[in-house]
Amino acid sequence: MNSFQSQKRPRRGLPLKAASALILLCAGWFAAHAQTAAEPRREQLLNGLRILMLSRPGDGDVLIKLRVHSGAAFDLAGKEGLMATLADAMFDQQTRDYVTEELDGRIEVVTDYDSINITLAGRATDFDRLLELARNAVTNPQLTPEAIERARAVRLKALGAKASAPAEQADRAVAARLFGTYPYGRAAGGSTESIARIERADILLMRERFLYSDTTTLVIVGGFDPKRVMRSLRSSLGGWRKSDGKIPSTFRLPDPPDERTLVINNPGSSETEVRLSLRGLARTDRDAPAAQLLASVVRERWLSGLPELKDRVAFVRHDAYRNGGVFRLGASMRSPTEAAKALELARAILRDLASNAPTAAEIERARRMLQFTAQNIGALTDSWLDEHSYNSKAATAPEIDHIASSLTPSETQRVAARLFLHTPSATVAIGDAAQLRTELARIGAVEIFGEAAAKPEATPPPKPQQPAIQLKRP
Repeated sequence: MNSFQSQKRPRRGLPLKAASALILLCAGWFAAHAQTAAEPRREQLLNGLRILMLSRPGDGDVLIKLRVHSGAAFDLAGKEGLMATLADAMFDQQTRDYVTEELDGRIEVVTDYDSINITLAGRATDFDRLLELARNAVTNPQLTPEAIERARAVRLKALGAKASAPAEQADRAVAARLFGTYPYGRAAGGSTESIARIERADILLMRERFLYSDTTTLVIVGGFDPKRVMRSLRSSLGGWRKSDGKIPSTFRLPDPPDERTLVINNPGSSETEVRLSLRGLARTDRDAPAAQLLASVVRERWLSGLPELKDRVAFVRHDAYRNGGVFRLGASMRSPTEAAKALELARAILRDLASNAPTAAEIERARRMLQFTAQNIGALTDSWLDEHSYNSKAATAPEIDHIASSLTPSETQRVAARLFLHTPSATVAIGDAAQLRTELARIGAVEIFGEAAAKPEATPPPKPQQPAIQLKRP
């Protein structure tokens, strides 16, 4: 007698191609479902504080993120790193040690051009303690003269350790070359010179301008009871003061950059740093995802076109901010000759993409590099915060992923033309100036940092002309 399984077995199996297609279709559905399933509960207190919560019953951990939606772009002129120093002063070393050692948790404070980001993570049983630390940091930071001096000293020490690194010098030089005194031309973390100029009154001014409930968003993820947490938040953060009004970012647009390659002398260096940057697109620009995709295409072509780059530190990326962006290329080369080759190839790649569409295979490989995963809780919560920072879903990672997935070669080429066609670029090289001058002069104009520009030869003033004598006819 045949078994039950043999009786129910169909005569023909599902064709292999059809089965494969079905598996891929289901996998795609589950991936899409995973990315859209984790939506937070959205609340707002009467003082305007926005709260995003994702409760995961049974989770033994909790994550708290606070984002102040104003960042280093608002630093006072000549005092770069001001907002970063304010953020540093929110948690003294004793508090940081308490979180990491006593609570076995994690604390992180990061300041970029658009925001201050505070992250506290630990056991769910320590949620109330972590929330209290986050609340005190933004509602009542201890900005005593001693606390500010300690924060400045820590930042000065960190900056001093990396200020002399050629890579750091190159990054700062090309940013200043591209944007001048515009906020994106200044280092978000400041420099040793700018931090030394910061006074306590400057820190207090930044607090009075930007630390308010309605300009901040709070994210909580992990094992907690949402009802109990909301009661706690109303009690602890409900009295936080609202702002009088949003401070607009009224920055004067910078002039086009000098397109000569700026050479900075670093005698005796075994490596040459090269940087090439162009102005890019803002976070809310519909073409920003294509710019990210193009960065992957450019990097692939750059590395494959110059074998010397494959075992070197090299990067290509598009960084998007609230009021614009930067398309960057950079590498550490062994010699000035290699540096010149790298810059020449980079410019050729950008010119080609401005006129010719990338291949479908290039776009697909770049798309896989950009693919967003909802399983990364850090990326997911950052995406929620981005929606509030830029007041647009277009700035969120899932939306960027969605737009990138539908890009065609012709559409990508249109964005490349927008970015690269007739767009002035800023270029910097750091190394042996004498050798770099010789090598780089072959591919374009060069400026040596610190050398006075050649004065044009003085032309003698024209000789005064004698008035013509008018003869009267007799």
